[in-house]
Amino acid sequence: MNDWQRARVAPERTHHLVDGEPMYAARFDEVLAFHAPGLAPARWGSTAWHIDGRGDPAYTRRFQRTFGFYEGRATVSGVEGWFHILPNGEELYPARHSWCGNYQDGRCVVRDSKGLYGHIDQAGRPVYAARWRYAGDYRDGIAVAQGTDGRSTHLDAHGELVHGRWFLDLDVFHKGFARARDEQGWLHVDGRGQPAYARRFAMVEPFYNGQARIERFDGSLEVIDEAGNTVTVLRSALRSEFAALSADLVGFWKTDTLAAAVELGLIEVLPATEAEVAARCDMPEERARRLLRALGELGITEAVAGGRWCTTSRGDHLRAAHPLTLADAALEYAGPLRRRWRDLPHALRSASWRPQDVFVEVAEDPARRASHHRMLRSYALHDYAPVVQQLPLGDARLVLDAGGGTGALATLLLQWRPDLDVLVLDLPEIVAQIPPGGPPGLAGDLFAPWPVRADAVLLARVLHDWDDQDAVRILANARGALHPGGRVLILELVLGDVHFGGGLCDLHLLTVAGGRERTRHDFARLLAMAGLRLERVDTTPGLPHLLVART
Repeated sequence: MNDWQRARVAPERTHHLVDGEPMYAARFDEVLAFHAPGLAPARWGSTAWHIDGRGDPAYTRRFQRTFGFYEGRATVSGVEGWFHILPNGEELYPARHSWCGNYQDGRCVVRDSKGLYGHIDQAGRPVYAARWRYAGDYRDGIAVAQGTDGRSTHLDAHGELVHGRWFLDLDVFHKGFARARDEQGWLHVDGRGQPAYARRFAMVEPFYNGQARIERFDGSLEVIDEAGNTVTVLRSALRSEFAALSADLVGFWKTDTLAAAVELGLIEVLPATEAEVAARCDMPEERARRLLRALGELGITEAVAGGRWCTTSRGDHLRAAHPLTLADAALEYAGPLRRRWRDLPHALRSASWRPQDVFVEVAEDPARRASHHRMLRSYALHDYAPVVQQLPLGDARLVLDAGGGTGALATLLLQWRPDLDVLVLDLPEIVAQIPPGGPPGLAGDLFAPWPVRADAVLLARVLHDWDDQDAVRILANARGALHPGGRVLILELVLGDVHFGGGLCDLHLLTVAGGRERTRHDFARLLAMAGLRLERVDTTPGLPHLLVART
């Protein structure tokens, strides 16, 4: 064995040791470990290079930073950027990058000047044309890449998708399985991107000889097998399930506290002292103090210098003037929407049960109508802003936003594509509330034929408000409103097949509107009944999925 193979970086990181003795006389500001062919990065002041086992320079050139050799190539950086060199100091290629990784499996990840990632081959040539928001090293011919929506998938050695499944976080494969995280938690997936089991965890480690250590959401530690079965318990739960369930039972405390703060006008008078809050909100000072303390527990308010209270960035969303105000939502959820939840047992006992039409109820009360649609507008602006650029509109000219309320999504769409003509179809009293300068409104009824033809029809969180029969009627009208070759673009939560996410929202829709959340299979079935074909389902950076349908 050569001395460099036995060398270790000294604790001072200024030189190398072999069997505890200095390997050479020179000292540097910093050294890193030796790699084949027996060279180590070294830095002195603002310059860096590689040294051999005698501490001598391996070449004459100098750089700003140097890193270890992997597969005969080392990453270096200079004033012109990052690149790779050979052991003699010669450049591997003329290109420059904003950052380079290390070669693994004949591939190396690099970042360009736009902050996007890709892989290069052993000659420094791009392996594929695509660019990713992030990409990792290859291992056994597979790498992880993250798309612009923040989700990750696996690439093969040519940059092609291995299985086409996307996750919130993802690791490379180890012994046939990869660690992955979806909306419900961490799990292991196989080479097809399929879950190895139905369970989800707070943390998982890679499998080691068929078993892996995991942490459950209650803080307990277990070892599981490849089917997700518990092999042994390493630590008991840190969280009391009794206490956790008790907290769920009193969840309405939060809703009612937030609504009270809005109704009393407390949020609008902050920053203020407790005495000032009491005076301005017409309440005893002792009660004002108690409400402020409760809001502090919820992260809505905080005490600052001078005995004053102010809102946090979270609490600012309860201000009426906030562009994403949730003040109206607080009053809706604590008031009329909460009252509808009391019918949940009746709704669950009878398949024919239907609530009173919430949309008629809202439309008949001008004050409620304005408040309700301010709430919907805030949710639309928040949830759809990162989605509009993902809409596959191509060369479409006229887009119909059916059930588009006061035009929040249509406004976002026009900001991205001002060349489009976008119409908002909704009830007359709703389109009348579209802000001045907003997209044009078209008064109509979702269940009557639509008096327009468009290249694309948007249905954003519309179908989930209705049962299957009514949803098919809406989809049939959407099909009838399409020009030949047009698309129906649906933004909805898509329920998973193996996890429970969306279950509570599904019950909310049942009690409030008589609607429901749906699986991919449910949407495909309804679309087929309306004469449409589900083309694909895409994840988005927000909560909703994007479903694309054609005739």
